[in-house]
Amino acid sequence: MSSQQDYLQRLADIDAAVARAQPDPRVLVDRAAGFIAGRVGCRIDEAYGQLQLIATEQGRPLAEVAGDVLATMQTHMPAEVRAVRAAVDGVLQRDQTTVRRPAVTARHVSVPPREDSEWAATMRQVLAAVSGSHTAVSPVRDAAGQVEDFVVVAVSPSVADLSGRRDGQVIGRLISETYPTVVGGPVWQAWKDTVDDRIPREVGPLPYEGEGAVAVTVVVRVHAVGPGLLNSWVRPDEQARLAERIDQTERLGNLGWGEWDLLSGNVVWSDEMFRIYERDPADGPLRDEESRALRLPEDEPIHQQAAATFGRGETVDMIYRVRIGDRIKFLRSVIDAVRDVNGRPIKVYGITQDVTAREISRAKLAEIEQQLQSQRMSLEAEHLLASQLQHIILPIPQTTIDLPGLQAAVRYLPAEHASQVGGDWYHAAVVSDGQVLLAIGDVAGHGIRAATTMARLRHALAALSVTSTTEPAELLSHLNRLLRADGRDADTATAVIARYDPLDGTLVWAQAGHPPPLRTRRGSTTTLDRPGGPLLGAVRSPVYEEAITRLDEGDVLLFYTDGLIEHRQRTTAEGFVPVIRTLNDAAEHLPLTELIGRLRRANAQDDTCILAVRRVRAPEERR
Repeated sequence: MSSQQDYLQRLADIDAAVARAQPDPRVLVDRAAGFIAGRVGCRIDEAYGQLQLIATEQGRPLAEVAGDVLATMQTHMPAEVRAVRAAVDGVLQRDQTTVRRPAVTARHVSVPPREDSEWAATMRQVLAAVSGSHTAVSPVRDAAGQVEDFVVVAVSPSVADLSGRRDGQVIGRLISETYPTVVGGPVWQAWKDTVDDRIPREVGPLPYEGEGAVAVTVVVRVHAVGPGLLNSWVRPDEQARLAERIDQTERLGNLGWGEWDLLSGNVVWSDEMFRIYERDPADGPLRDEESRALRLPEDEPIHQQAAATFGRGETVDMIYRVRIGDRIKFLRSVIDAVRDVNGRPIKVYGITQDVTAREISRAKLAEIEQQLQSQRMSLEAEHLLASQLQHIILPIPQTTIDLPGLQAAVRYLPAEHASQVGGDWYHAAVVSDGQVLLAIGDVAGHGIRAATTMARLRHALAALSVTSTTEPAELLSHLNRLLRADGRDADTATAVIARYDPLDGTLVWAQAGHPPPLRTRRGSTTTLDRPGGPLLGAVRSPVYEEAITRLDEGDVLLFYTDGLIEHRQRTTAEGFVPVIRTLNDAAEHLPLTELIGRLRRANAQDDTCILAVRRVRAPEERR
């Protein structure tokens, strides 16, 4: 049974026990057995047996053991419950002749009396379809036709009693067996009276010791239905809590409701409706002319459309504005009506919600989205310009580049998002003394600024190698001064510059914060030991060191930017693994363009530039 039924059952236990409070030892035993059966949910004959067993084991009279049980149970009841029981005891003692306790038997009626079986089946179907806590009982009469007991014929499916028994376990059982402490109590008496005169009754509110010794009140409503009774168990405090929850829901959702009886002219508002309109409840709901005066004239078409919708018999759902004080509120109203057989409204009811915060947020969001769209279009234009500038400044050859003693191939992998146009660049050209200048670099950042800085570095390197020097360390120092000339707004970049002599295969190189080149020789790839050197633009007077290595015929040297090996979720060592594996497997027998086509970058969000060179026999060497 539900918690309401639990409370009711305990209340009935108390009342029944009070009604049987007699000095006769037999009555004490009956009361104690009834208490035990009601509390633990056992059969009353089992309770009698346990009392007899305890009395035998302790060598005490059965009535004395029963008295101790009753005293202990009564001690743990709230004071108000004991007071009610004392008052009922006094009434019963003054008029004992009016109370006749039915004989307690151990019968179990498996089905209702035959004449009630059809009614019982109907009641079970009804209770299965309605909400709430209900039971249906049928009177059991003695040979003289007097009501001596009641049998349970139907129970709401959601109801469970104190022992956890549900409808299938109590239907067909006698009340005196299943709930013996109800016998003789106020609910029992209301049942008997209603059977006699067919007049509905309400018992309570009565105090009742609920689960966990919590004192609550219950009301039992009894109605005569057919040959039996329908009982509804209600907790007034539960109804109050339900009303409070509805009020809380209205406040949390800024919801209010109203009703307008067109026949009587009465208008009723909920408390939240008064709060929405900031109106004193003592002034009553707004009159029709007052309500119209609050509307904004610009929203009049909305109200006209709502009136047309209502006139067609449809539910109205609209959002409109009202001026309350010096503020504008957005209200959403859902309105419907109870109509007569001709479709004319006789009662209008509706729900109104204050949606001001939502509508203001929606307007701000629309404004922000428009701003973002404009910014997005501006960014796309900027990225398109940066991409075009990058392709103009940094043309990528589709075939190999023939250089003295070297073959070179370049591959450029742009970021997957247009917004990530970066500043990766390369350089591969012959200088005036017949040597080859190789370089690769990466400007920090993305977009127009990164692309323009990349152009400055690449053009400056080409100019310096013709007019100034071809020494890698000196070239890096010049590029650093170029970036530092911008002062506080100086960009930073990484780079590797190498000079290759085709006559002896020597390679002199320097780096500025850039990953070292990879050299593959006879199927084995190693990383060149990197000389010292900080980022370009990072410090005013950096020192760049140089390193020298030699390329044998067939060796492959790979220059690259960090997008090939670096990823936030992997270490640099893990990023090198697939690159080195590809070089070991294919560097000896594949053309350079096909070789670099097999390389996969580690970070798709960053540009990647790859420059691969292979040493071939120079013309002088062939002669």
